[in-house]
Amino acid sequence: MAEAEDWIEHSRRKLAQLALAPTAETTGRVIHMADGIAMVSGLPDTRLGELLRFETGQTGLAMTLDADAIGTVLLDSAEGVEAGTRVSGTGEVLRVPVGPGLLGRVVDPLGRPLDGGEPIAAERFDPTERDAPSIIDRDLVRDPVETGLLVVDALFALGRGQRELIIGDRATGKTALAVEAMIAQKHSDVICVYIAVGQRVAAIERVVEAVRRHGAPERTIFVVASAATPPGLQWIAPAAGITMAEYFRDRGGHALVVIDDLSKHAATHRELSLLTRSPPGREAYPGDIFYQHAHLLERAAHLSPELGGGSLSALPIVETDAGNLSAYIPTNLISITDGQIVLDSRLFAANQRPPVDVGLSVSRVGGKTQKTALRDVSGKIRLEYAQFLELEIFTRFGGISDKRVAGQIRRGERIRALLRQPRFEGLRMIDQVALLAALEAGVFDEYPAETVGKIRTRIAHWLDSSVPDLVSTVTASGKADETSRARLVETVRALAALAGHEAQGAGGG
Repeated sequence: MAEAEDWIEHSRRKLAQLALAPTAETTGRVIHMADGIAMVSGLPDTRLGELLRFETGQTGLAMTLDADAIGTVLLDSAEGVEAGTRVSGTGEVLRVPVGPGLLGRVVDPLGRPLDGGEPIAAERFDPTERDAPSIIDRDLVRDPVETGLLVVDALFALGRGQRELIIGDRATGKTALAVEAMIAQKHSDVICVYIAVGQRVAAIERVVEAVRRHGAPERTIFVVASAATPPGLQWIAPAAGITMAEYFRDRGGHALVVIDDLSKHAATHRELSLLTRSPPGREAYPGDIFYQHAHLLERAAHLSPELGGGSLSALPIVETDAGNLSAYIPTNLISITDGQIVLDSRLFAANQRPPVDVGLSVSRVGGKTQKTALRDVSGKIRLEYAQFLELEIFTRFGGISDKRVAGQIRRGERIRALLRQPRFEGLRMIDQVALLAALEAGVFDEYPAETVGKIRTRIAHWLDSSVPDLVSTVTASGKADETSRARLVETVRALAALAGHEAQGAGGG
């Protein structure tokens, strides 16, 4: 009896502490469900982009608002959702976890772990749709994002806060180039975020494995929305990944975002828009596809010192068909970004890797972000290489009688050999300066083009063992005067002589 009285008294105290107030909840119902789109009725106060919750546990985003129905994109499997399922509004926009707890993890666009690890320890949850920094909040793009690829760092330099498009046909190494840039941040202070949109699981696993083996996985976030995931997750993946990267930028850090790729994101956006009966435009894409990608990529920026001086750089990837750069989505993205690295399928087939088309590629920031030492020795390379490519076409029709033209052809072949770079053999800034200074001084002219590749492979170890003081000085200052360049040239000349001697010995054997 006493126990019953104690329980009653305890219950009364708990009830007295409850804050009771009237609440109103509006619910709707699904009137049609197909292809990851639920048409919902009965939620008149729903706002565009609001998060809706289904009684079966799934969530969705209000994508279109019609007079009698709401087009809702499901962010989970549609299993169990059917006509008549109750839906309630949350009054919230979509938010994803951010913070250092995401580093080193493989997550879906909602921040749920896909690597079998513990739940993400989020510092907070930020909305996926955020305004881009205003012009007054930005600073000049002046610091480099070093990719370790000579053809990029020397000819089409990237800056922190820049948006550089990687464009090319299928299977031309677009993802490989972006992964090389991520791996090159192993010894920098840049956080990397890789966003996979509609990619095959096997391809995503190769990227994750490459970064884990050669890069800094502990400073990388993998946001995965594979081809097998619901279209809604693929649709929100780029915005979610950029939100995760903005956390570091807004704290004065630096982030590099790779979006692989926006062609599939655009196709997903078209699919969802057509299913929700949005008016189609060119190539059946909805009219807001340009706004979607522009708003997304404008979030990449270098913030002013008053806001911490952080930066977010973007490397979006887009796929072309038969090299058609004038297609709708590639044209849009070329006009949105600050330049493009064009990959050519013919160069790829000719084993010129990375197959960068130097005639069509451009960086609208360019040399302004290069270290002085690299800028001083790379100024003429692009022009000389472009002239060589033109001359090479004419030499196919006959011999070369002019000694000057023969010299240009010989120099061009050495440049091409130098720009041909195997995967996972990134070059430091000092290595690139040494190689380009030696090229300008004619060190490689007397050796076969094959020897140039061997020199490039061994240059880092050779410099560290031969001129460690010069390596540290140029790396720290970013500058190399004439005396320093002359020492680098002589050091490379000694390596070239050794490599040439070894080649002769092997040939004689």
